Amino acid sequence: MKISVLKEMMPGERRVGLTPETVAKLTKAAHTITVETHAGESAGYSDDAYRTAGATIAADVTAALQDTQCVVKVQRPVRLENGTHEMDLLPPGCHVVGVLRPASDPETVGMYAARGVYAHSMDLMPRITRAQAMDVNSSQATVAGYKAVMLAASSLPRFFPLLMTAAGTIRPATVFVIGAGVAGLQAIATARRLGAVVYAFDTRPAAKEHVESLRGKFVSLDLGSHEAEDAGGYAKALGEDLLSREQSIIAKHLKDADVVIATAQVPGRPAPRLITDEAVFAMKWGSVIVDIAAENGGNCELTVPGKTVVRHDVTIAGPLNLPSEMPQHSSDMYSRNIAAFLQHLAPEGEPKVDLADVIMKDVCIAKPGEVLHEATRERLKVQTQSAAENQA
Repeated sequence: MKISVLKEMMPGERRVGLTPETVAKLTKAAHTITVETHAGESAGYSDDAYRTAGATIAADVTAALQDTQCVVKVQRPVRLENGTHEMDLLPPGCHVVGVLRPASDPETVGMYAARGVYAHSMDLMPRITRAQAMDVNSSQATVAGYKAVMLAASSLPRFFPLLMTAAGTIRPATVFVIGAGVAGLQAIATARRLGAVVYAFDTRPAAKEHVESLRGKFVSLDLGSHEAEDAGGYAKALGEDLLSREQSIIAKHLKDADVVIATAQVPGRPAPRLITDEAVFAMKWGSVIVDIAAENGGNCELTVPGKTVVRHDVTIAGPLNLPSEMPQHSSDMYSRNIAAFLQHLAPEGEPKVDLADVIMKDVCIAKPGEVLHEATRERLKVQTQSAAENQA
């Protein structure tokens, strides 16, 4: 299979789809790799490193896409500075692999179908055992959880660890982690390594064992008969009554927290608003909230996506794309996920889309002439109907 790796054009994106380490493995498996020049530089990988790994370096995006069968990206295709959309350069019949986020960009999903390409959205990878090596959500959440704590530590006007000094004893910081998924667990582990006392909240009872294994103190909510997680192991959205109780429990623990790492998200929906303005007002002077869920609206109602603000003497950071702030290791992990998927897509060298396979069924969001992602298909239908009504 001929695979092309493009330079990321999304503002602020520093990762690359495949690293030289993975390129070397793919070329040994008889795949042909073409890398657009400078594609890996922002992640620390030179063109020479790719050449050494067996890739061909293309002078520009047009050359990189010549006769390609598979395009590997981190972010979805975007419009270039010259006005050309990357979609317009894709050869019909090729495969696009990346974090395409169909829920936030249905129009581009329609463009895949219209262009006649297969689009595979890695953020929709099912949480099943045989897909673990392809799980970009988990690998990138690991980076986000770690980086969030480091950002908090640099903003906090206090120490993280317990210190015994000639000037007296400094008590350790108290960190409260909301959401004990992959990002939350990495945040717990990182905060513990820095010497903080860590509490963690999650609606899923199964999270208790994971939190305590990292020496965190688990905070729970009695949901009664409500199911806390879906079939894929992700947290489910709560009703208004349970959400109110959840906010109350969280507010109680925020009063004693020096740092809050908010990671709670529900797949396919805006992030739940768990931290109210009133709860922030009650926090200690100088406390820090790092809201990892900012890209999806944020867990705190005072979060401003992409900015750091101070409200009620509390610093609230709403970082976007935290994995891109650690581009080398993020790229290393992402690249290995992609390589595992490419082996699944083309086990015998040529790409094959078997929609009866649960991995392909979930990940493939479009094929030539058809949008496969159901939620996106419905949104596009509604938009089309609305446009027709406005014209009428």
